[in-house]
Amino acid sequence: MSNKLRIGTIGCSNIAKSSVLPAINESKNSELVFIGSRSYKKAKTFASAFNCKNFGNYEEVLENPNVDAVYISLPVGLHEEWAIKAAKAGKHVICEKSVSGSLKSTKKIVEQCKKNNVRIMEGLMFRFHPQIKYILKQIKKKSLQNIYSFAGFYGFPNISKNDIRFKKELGGGILNDAGCYPICASRIIFDEEPISVLCKMNIDQKSQVDIQTSLFLEFPNSKITHISVGYDLSYLGTYEIWSQNASIKLWRAFNIPPNENAKITITKKMQTKNIEIPADNHFKIMIQAFSSEILNIKKTDFDWEKDIINQAKILEAARKSFQLNKIIKINKF
Repeated sequence: MSNKLRIGTIGCSNIAKSSVLPAINESKNSELVFIGSRSYKKAKTFASAFNCKNFGNYEEVLENPNVDAVYISLPVGLHEEWAIKAAKAGKHVICEKSVSGSLKSTKKIVEQCKKNNVRIMEGLMFRFHPQIKYILKQIKKKSLQNIYSFAGFYGFPNISKNDIRFKKELGGGILNDAGCYPICASRIIFDEEPISVLCKMNIDQKSQVDIQTSLFLEFPNSKITHISVGYDLSYLGTYEIWSQNASIKLWRAFNIPPNENAKITITKKMQTKNIEIPADNHFKIMIQAFSSEILNIKKTDFDWEKDIINQAKILEAARKSFQLNKIIKINKF
């Protein structure tokens, strides 16, 4: 392996174009070496835009000996196939969220990565932004004592019904698409795993995907998370933490632009303080972290594969809760 992680992409999505591929090129420990698409024309266009010499179909990415890792930027329903193919080809994987649409499928992916001695990270970039590092520092300093609740909201305005997120067979729906963010954030803030979930969904009758979803997670010692996510709503991407002595709100928690300062509101003893965290690119930081761990330069502060499975257990339990209309214990999964 070279002194840079050589990354190929499987899929030419909008998020790949706008955020992840630029981050790969900007990271000091990675380089973009192969563009893969179902469309030769699209692969060529992306290759030209990102100054990448090699382009072709997905199989050609995996067959190339100069590719160390792949970024999978496909619909959720296609992740299992291509993550497993990547693992069998000896490629490390950074996979768009959610890793898969079921716990069984997610376990298969992780097992194949371990079997083939490659690593896999879920691309939840928000967890690398300095604003969440600031929050964790406040918790460590006891500025937030005995946290009781976490409330997270993430939603978007009108999305075309022709969008892949409205295709059930491709793993569409708001829980897979956006619910994963506040679920993950609450696990990071509480620094433990939830024990039960109650989930309610609004199902689009034509596509049969969930377009609005709310869930309650119970954590140990009666700590609570409330999450609501949805399509066809005004944009919102916030979360608020409520503790014994203070509350903190992040106003752009999950997908803040790289040129925008992060705004945080702290309320303590009825006094409100607004602070700003300098702008940063969480996609670039994520790629840097992924590359650094693969290259044995620096480890991240969480176990990638364990985190993927724990996240998938919650999503699976949430789906089961909606189906059965009752609270589901997560440790059963």
